[in-house]
Amino acid sequence: MKRQRSSCSESNLDLADDCWELVFRFLNEDEDCHRHLKSLSVVSKQLLSITNRLRFSLKICYQTLPFLPRLFQRFTKLTSLDLTCFHGDLNALLYQISCFRFNHLTSLNLSNQPTIPADGLQAFSQSSSSSITTLICSRIKILYGSDLHVIADCFPLLEELDLSHPSTIRMHDYNNLLNGIETLSVSLVKLRKINLSSHPYINDQLLYHLFKNCKHLKEAIMLSSYQLTVAGITSALSQRPTLTSLSLSPFSSYIDKLSVTSHFIDSLVGFKGLTCLHLWRWHVPDNLLSSIAMESPPLRRLVLQSCTGYTYSGLFNLLSKCRRLLHLGIRNANFLCDHHVAELSSLFLAHLVSIDLSSCVMLTESSLFALNRNCPSLAKIIMEFSHVLYSNSSMDSVVNPQLKYLSLANNFCLENHNIIMLVSIFSNLHLLDLSACISISEEGIGQILSRCCNIRELNLADCPNVKSLGINFEVPKLEVLNLTMTIVDDEALCVISKRCPGLLQLLLTNCKNITDNGVMQVVKNCTQLREINLQLCHQVHAKVIDSMVFLRPSLRKITAPPDFPLSDKYRKHFLRHGCLLEH
Repeated sequence: MKRQRSSCSESNLDLADDCWELVFRFLNEDEDCHRHLKSLSVVSKQLLSITNRLRFSLKICYQTLPFLPRLFQRFTKLTSLDLTCFHGDLNALLYQISCFRFNHLTSLNLSNQPTIPADGLQAFSQSSSSSITTLICSRIKILYGSDLHVIADCFPLLEELDLSHPSTIRMHDYNNLLNGIETLSVSLVKLRKINLSSHPYINDQLLYHLFKNCKHLKEAIMLSSYQLTVAGITSALSQRPTLTSLSLSPFSSYIDKLSVTSHFIDSLVGFKGLTCLHLWRWHVPDNLLSSIAMESPPLRRLVLQSCTGYTYSGLFNLLSKCRRLLHLGIRNANFLCDHHVAELSSLFLAHLVSIDLSSCVMLTESSLFALNRNCPSLAKIIMEFSHVLYSNSSMDSVVNPQLKYLSLANNFCLENHNIIMLVSIFSNLHLLDLSACISISEEGIGQILSRCCNIRELNLADCPNVKSLGINFEVPKLEVLNLTMTIVDDEALCVISKRCPGLLQLLLTNCKNITDNGVMQVVKNCTQLREINLQLCHQVHAKVIDSMVFLRPSLRKITAPPDFPLSDKYRKHFLRHGCLLEH
């Protein structure tokens, strides 16, 4: 009987696949989902099968190529492919992918590539499994007008298109690009979201036709499009009153801010379902904010970046009517003081998740503590170029485990004892940016790392007094470490290699005190390292690159030291091992 009860008890531990899948889906909502699922997949064949079904995205790099058939067979519910880290013949890769059948694939990311792979996209789009609704081609090195016609032909079902921030757009191709966008607006009848930031050829007429033709358009992002005028934008907005998200900066940095007109205000107020408004370098009068407030739109995101003309009164009026804001960005609001932040946060910002108050020069640590006290859901604070300090006499020290992202870059007066006190309150930080905090040293950094054991990313770039990270710390979850322009040496790198075993990315640009020995310690001990930057590291010799690549197969990108002969021959040699070399 005892044996039988034991058997029943053990069998009750065997959950059905559906039950395990519900558990894993809950884990999958966590930001460390891939780490969780990877660990679970090695427990048993049953759990491996379940975790395979919960993998919806796949990032493909050069080293992945031989395993693509096996990976596609293993992960049968992929919805997105990410090719941003692939360095090779992208056309050939897309030809290869087109041979497989995907039942759920809807998203393709080709960002950071030299050009749009026209031939490969045509082959990919002709496969019976292709039903792409999201195409991301951000930061393409050279964008041609013909590329836009290819996209229109290949993906008629697109709902989201991101062509933002191309590195090069040639002036002689402006007319072709204008024609290409016109073709997109006519062909992509289901388009709901488009990002054309940093497209200097976009003019009022094109924007008008885009908004008129794309009848389902909900989100439009047009940052740094300096041929647009307020009158042209107003005319275009009248064609698409169903927009819910609008991001605009119709001028480049050297052109004076443009003032809104009464017609523009009337057009903007007409958007009853507006959830996101991002204005960059506008002259925004209070009556614009007050007029929007009168309509009480369901705003969830408000960004007034480097805008002038408005005052605390206008901002107060708007926030008083939009109390469900999740994201607020008001950079360069020079009128804003600590009292204002305390009042706004206590009255209207209870649901806030992130806030950017950078370059609000009157703000101090009091604003930081008011946000901590009044916004229980706040997970991200950016307060760069402000006057954040902290001492034992500060009035508020309520511990907040919710805050995970804190950027205090360019706070020049911030010292070790200040930052130690701050991290004692925000002890669950995942990202901490202290770049250009020139008074910070290893004394403060060591205390940070001993208290913030969950930290994933630490930015100490341009901190000239940082020689090491201390010795009494253990941060196995640290993945990204930026030590650019610091005075770290080989001894510091040796400690880092032992205390940060999960490191994925290490940036050492212009670290003049490191040598081959320190670099090789990191490469040896950090078994998951994917990227290292050795630019301007004059004491690191070229000969060490070979050893790094062969010792650490996980490396995907190396920015070589100055004397490395970066010829096509060397590039191809290391690319065959899955590692991209750059200067």
